[in-house]
Amino acid sequence: MTLRNTDERWGPVSQSLHWLVVALILVTGTLGLVMGDMRNGPSKIEIYALHKSLGLTILALAALRLAWRMHAGAPLPAPATPRWQGRFATFTHWLLYGLLFAVPLSGWTFNSAAGYPLQWFKLFNLPALVARDVELRQLARDLHEWLFWSLVVVALLHASAAVYHHLVLRDDTLGRMLPHAWRRRAVPPPLSQD
Repeated sequence: MTLRNTDERWGPVSQSLHWLVVALILVTGTLGLVMGDMRNGPSKIEIYALHKSLGLTILALAALRLAWRMHAGAPLPAPATPRWQGRFATFTHWLLYGLLFAVPLSGWTFNSAAGYPLQWFKLFNLPALVARDVELRQLARDLHEWLFWSLVVVALLHASAAVYHHLVLRDDTLGRMLPHAWRRRAVPPPLSQD
């Protein structure tokens, strides 16, 4: 078994990184939505710290994913995929990569401009990206939120396209990102009764 991607499917390294980042985004995004409404106290500080640590983890995994993709390549588009869909999928993938970097970096900038310390799971401190600045703090906060919702929209488009390919077109687009044991072979669509 090869760890690299092939022309037909994503390899196990790409699959693992993909699904790990998906899970971390779901957790980190949920924490981000909940923590703003919490009462001040130790629990809120812990949730914020966890949100930041997970965001930094997503940033590191995004860098690893990008490096691995450059090294291992990507599968070819599914057979019979129209050219415009292939181009749109490529654009969407690169937009997702950009957002996986931009969302955590905007959060890091917000944290730095607010003057808060930044630790990764209480193991080590990270440097501030910018000096303390009230106006930049608000701008980075707004940008972080806007980029997060952009990530949600693009990820939903990406997931919807995969489900559409799986259920309607019945090709192996989704199956190529699943472990072999979970894959369903592409089934031709039913013949119309016209």
